Amino acid sequence: MAEDNDCRHFHFVGICGTAMGAVAAAMKERGCVVSGSDEHVYEPMAGFLKEKGIVIAEGYASENIPPQADMVVIGNAMSRGNPEVEAILERRIAYTSLPQLLKDEFLWGRRNLVVTGTHGKTTTASMLAHLLRACGRDPGYMIGGIARDLGRGCSFSGSEFFVLEGDEYDTAFFDKRSKFVHYLPEVVIINNIEFDHADIFEDLDAIKKSFRNMLNIVPGNGAVLVNGDDEHALEVAKGCHAQVLRVGFDAQCERRITDVEYGPGISRFTVHGIRCEIPMDGEFNVRNAAMALCAACFVGLEEGQLSGSLAGFSGVARRQELRGEEAGVKVIDDFGHHPTAIRATLGAIRQRYPGSRIWALFEPRSNTSRRNLMQDELVEALSMADGVFVCPVTDSGKVPEGQLLDVGAVVEALAGKGRQAFMEPGAEAIVTKLKSLAEAGDTVVVLSNGGFDGIHVKLLQALGEEQEE
Repeated sequence: MAEDNDCRHFHFVGICGTAMGAVAAAMKERGCVVSGSDEHVYEPMAGFLKEKGIVIAEGYASENIPPQADMVVIGNAMSRGNPEVEAILERRIAYTSLPQLLKDEFLWGRRNLVVTGTHGKTTTASMLAHLLRACGRDPGYMIGGIARDLGRGCSFSGSEFFVLEGDEYDTAFFDKRSKFVHYLPEVVIINNIEFDHADIFEDLDAIKKSFRNMLNIVPGNGAVLVNGDDEHALEVAKGCHAQVLRVGFDAQCERRITDVEYGPGISRFTVHGIRCEIPMDGEFNVRNAAMALCAACFVGLEEGQLSGSLAGFSGVARRQELRGEEAGVKVIDDFGHHPTAIRATLGAIRQRYPGSRIWALFEPRSNTSRRNLMQDELVEALSMADGVFVCPVTDSGKVPEGQLLDVGAVVEALAGKGRQAFMEPGAEAIVTKLKSLAEAGDTVVVLSNGGFDGIHVKLLQALGEEQEE
């Protein structure tokens, strides 16, 4: 790792991304000269970078790249044809990806704990960072969400520990390996493995291959904590050179989860001899917490220190987050966009609010949810709600021919299951329709990996106005 007071010049293309901005600021703090550009210079990242003294060019142009730049960091969203990408290649300027930069500048020599899997990465990584902090370890971390008690998604401390959310998505246009192969893991958590990221993976076998590539670099004195109840996760862990510990409910698991108790807004369980309480609902959050606890134990934290440490965990933004309540109707925001995640979220919400009528508002926006590859599974997941609204597929023109999700068929299938189901053109139309249907005691769950055109605020405002009338 480079020393402080480093005077190298780094230019970040796509600097306003959450991870890009955080790493750019960390490089600035160690003494580097940092510049950057982005097509969408937005808050709060723009203000954050300005406070750090980083100059940002709005829009992409070849002249944005300083002649004296020692290294250009190219964001994952950049592709050939971008003016700065073309200039970098033509001028033979040294370039790298963000995951590679993390590896080169921050991860060598550290004890890196990498949380992977199709679902639960953000919550599990946040829990693990919370545990390390509670035990006085002050870890560095890079997490793709904002844990309320951490306050931000990234921190670069001087600790020997670094917690990373390990994404299987590709690294950059010039490096199609998954991001997590760069993270030098001592400990890997595999929460689960399902088909996802249909834009870059051909099938489930391709995803499994990527996970095997990552496990192949875990050292012999490291560990792989694998979901002992997930056949795909168990399969990829076979033959791993590091110690493999199964965590789950199955009797064969070395770290078996037992004595589970669920209540509204709270779950209790025992794993590895530790009795734990978390202020969260659902089996999937119990699994997330169990993984975090077992990883913390492996790296040397004492059971006595860990017991009770997660009781104060405040959760993660956009994971079953209560955004507000008006006219007796609760509005909850959730990042769920894969059928499995939607099913888990709706199950947990029903457990938290027994007797409440649940409305699910779904935006097909991710590269997988826009496709019809799991259309039947999506219907089954959404049918756990009492009423469902679905809007048209976002950027439908980017979906390959014959693969577009049939929203009309989804709504028709849900109606056939006895659900109130509607297809509306957007957030405004959904709010107008739902306002006339929602009643006090109902719960609305917004399911999207994007902003859904601010539907949460619009709905709360509409319900509030109706109450005043």
